[in-house]
Amino acid sequence: MTEKTIPLLPCQSRLLQPVVDFYTALGFELTFHQKSPYAYAVVSRGEVELQFFGIKEYDPAEAYSGCYILTDDVDGLYDTFRAGLRKAYGKVPSRGLPRIGPLKNMSYGVRQFLLTDPTGNSIRVGQPFSEDGSHRPVPRETYARALHLADLYVDSKQDLLGAAKIVDHALERAAEAAEAGTGAGPTPVQRLRLLVLRADVAQRLGEDGAADRLERAAAIDPAGFTDEERAEAADSLARLAELTEPG
Repeated sequence: MTEKTIPLLPCQSRLLQPVVDFYTALGFELTFHQKSPYAYAVVSRGEVELQFFGIKEYDPAEAYSGCYILTDDVDGLYDTFRAGLRKAYGKVPSRGLPRIGPLKNMSYGVRQFLLTDPTGNSIRVGQPFSEDGSHRPVPRETYARALHLADLYVDSKQDLLGAAKIVDHALERAAEAAEAGTGAGPTPVQRLRLLVLRADVAQRLGEDGAADRLERAAAIDPAGFTDEERAEAADSLARLAELTEPG
């Protein structure tokens, strides 16, 4: 026998068409669509199939449903999805509904990004880079620990406020260390990652201060990074470029 799992995802009935439009922008094909006796739609892309059922009284802001899509080319899908969204919406949406998050290596051995559709469903797209899917130990060093936990809060747990508190505390400690001249501040790579992550969170929350943090991050010259540091900073540098690109 060959089995297949198909996620059934809730959708506010009046948003079914925007949901279909969102997924077709990503390269999915609409294979079924009905309005009566209840709203229902099916989209597919290769072996991936998603089905949506309409609910009249459904609040996208309170949604917690979703699914995980595994791929062997997460970088390629990320670029394809961003290009499709830009074409459909005139920009790459990074906050509100719908939106697409950054691509990064997570501490549980998966390189992933998150999509949230117009009705609030969260689609995680990832590619394992390790056979060990358990969480890595939390680092003891102050800034490595902050980055480890903040990455999990913002792009796994999706707790933006929790991530903001973690990064703000780390940046406050960095400022205190710089003022005291103790040499206990973050490395340039850590500072870059903290600033980019906090700017990203600020944009998603609609807070002020993102532009200033991006400017401070852009002032850190990666030319002096070692190969190992450049690899560590790669995703943050890519996200910095995405957040500062026109439109």
